[in-house]
Parts: sequence; C-alpha cells; structure tokens
Amino acid sequence: MTTITMPQLGETVTEGTVAQWLKKPGDAIEKYESFVEVSTDKVNAEVPSPVSGVLREIICKEGETVATGAPIAIIDEVAVAGAGGAEPSPVAAHAAPAAVAAAPAVVSNGAPRGGNGSVNTSEVLRGVSPAVRRLAREHHVDVSSLRGTGHNGRVTANDVLAAASRGPVAPVAVTRAAAVAAPAGAGRSTYAAPVPGTLVPLSPARKIIAQRMVESLATAPHAWTMVEVDVSNVWAWRAKAKDRFQQEKGQPLTLLPFFIHAVVGALKANPLLNARFTDEGIYVESRYNIGIAVGMDANLVVPVIRDADTLSIAGLAIAAGKLVEKARAGKLGADDLTGGTFTVNNTGANGSVLSKPIINGGQAAIVTM
Repeated sequence: MTTITMPQLGETVTEGTVAQWLKKPGDAIEKYESFVEVSTDKVNAEVPSPVSGVLREIICKEGETVATGAPIAIIDEVAVAGAGGAEPSPVAAHAAPAAVAAAPAVVSNGAPRGGNGSVNTSEVLRGVSPAVRRLAREHHVDVSSLRGTGHNGRVTANDVLAAASRGPVAPVAVTRAAAVAAPAGAGRSTYAAPVPGTLVPLSPARKIIAQRMVESLATAPHAWTMVEVDVSNVWAWRAKAKDRFQQEKGQPLTLLPFFIHAVVGALKANPLLNARFTDEGIYVESRYNIGIAVGMDANLVVPVIRDADTLSIAGLAIAAGKLVEKARAGKLGADDLTGGTFTVNNTGANGSVLSKPIINGGQAAIVTM
C-alpha cells in the first residue's frame, strides 16, 4: 500500500487543488502513468504514479484544496515481473490486451508513426504530457485524433486506453504544413464561447487567479501613471530584421524583447521597483527576473525570464518565444513560474491603447504596453 500526497510544485507553493482524477478506484495504474491533475497558483500539472498498482481509495475530491504533503490517494502496489521470475503484473495485462498490442501503426501527418518516440506538432500544441504520449506510442494511438476529456480538453491516459480498446482508427490526413500553419491560439485550451443563459463553471485555475488578484489589490496600494513613447525607429528596424531573425533563430522577433531590455535598464536606474515588501522593510532584489504575462482562453500564467540583464535583445526574444510556446502547449513547470521580480505585459498586442494592470503578488510594480 502506497499513500500518495499532494506534491509541492514549486519552492513557494504550500497547497494544491485536485483539478481532476484521471483514474477511479479500482483502476489499474502503471508506474509513471499520470493519475491526477493538480492545480496551484503557479501551474497545472499531471501527477505520475510512483508505483504500479491499483487505485484503492481517493481521499480528496475534485476541487478540494489541501496542503502540500497531505494524503490525497492510496494505491495498492502490484509487483512487476523481474529477473526473479515473478508473475506478470495484472496492471500490464489490464492495460495492454492482445488485440490492442496487435493493432497496426496509425498514420499521422501522412506517414506511419515509427517507433523512435517522435512526437508530431499537434501533440505538442495540445499539451499532451510525456506519460500520455508514451502510452499512446505503446498502443499505437494517434493522440491528434482524440477528443480529450481532461482539464481544458487535454488528452489523458484514459482517453488513450479507451481509443486503444476500440482498435485501429482511420488514418488522419494532416499535413505537416497545416500543423505548422496552425493559428496562434492553437496551443491554448479548447475553451468554447459561453452560451447566453447558462452558467460557466470556474476552473481551479480561474478561481486561483481571481483570488490572487483580489489579494494583490487588498494588500498592495496601486497607483499608476502613463507616458507616451515614440518607438518608430524600433518598429522600422524590427520590420527589416524580423524575417531573417525568424529563419536564423526559429523564433519571432516581436516588440516584447525590446520592451524587456528597456525595462531592465529602467529597473537598474530605479531599484526600488525591482523589490518586494517584507515585515522588516523593502528588500531590493539583486537579480532581474522578468515575468511575462501570457493570457490564454481560460488561464493566465506569468513565466519568468531569469537574469534578463545578462541577455541581448536576440537572447530575450528567444527566451520569451520559448516560454510562450511552453505556456500555450501546457508544458510550463513550476520552475518556469517562480522567482519573478518584475512583470511585463503587452496588452497592445490585443489592440488595447490603455489598461490598468494588477501587480503580481509579492512584487512592487508592473508595466504594460
């Protein structure tokens, strides 16, 4: 018997919310297979099982928030066959029936999937976890053809096993060009527009976002000012360089890295803005870890570029681009979301000409363009 506790997803995280159980009592679980999704104020993550076995008991209900280290489930461990000639695990027998094992490879992106563990673009964009991808490869299931039942439409292990039990499916005629040309929001959640006259349930992430924003407004005095800056020269230079930059670096050259570079210079000139308030006084940070706000359909995350003062504009563009990609693919880890000392937001990308942002909790200021 193994007691599973709420994991600590980040150095400052003290509690987590059970977003969704991917398994139910009595279900078999393989070691490293995700069996529950957990939400914190930093990140949403699928939790892998440390053992192979059967889920005996669920201690915490979906939506329940508990302290890190508190028990959330009990798994009856099952021995796996090894060198000593032990009996094969009933979990493996349950998860991989002979009919499924004999299923032919599914065609994806116009070609059969190989056994080299490659992942197609649609998998990455939809934020499928490594454990689920591995399970899909083992059972020859193309996750790009599945409708996810997980949090925000994510494909779960149960979705893969259900598809495997149905046998092979028709080939998916998706070209690589179409995958690459997916819209900018393709990596976001499968959030649907609300229907008038209906209630839209709050996800754990939205509840936490609202709570943190209210706490920030209640605990930090907010005063804001606006200035106008002519960036015509920056715009013209970027317009000339962006195509070559995209080809050479594999990341878009937006205005964001220019803004971050300017912000770091301003923080060095005004160090009290790169600080945090404590009971003993104002602690001025020695590092310039810049958070960038990334808004998605049903979530808002602020991944952090660490030591932004050590990066060139090109380096900032690459770092920001990679973090945005990870955010929209649901692949951010706790380390990507902690340690920020100042936040940069670009609401102008959405057509806004003026907005009043809320300070990220624990920081002294935020800037939006």
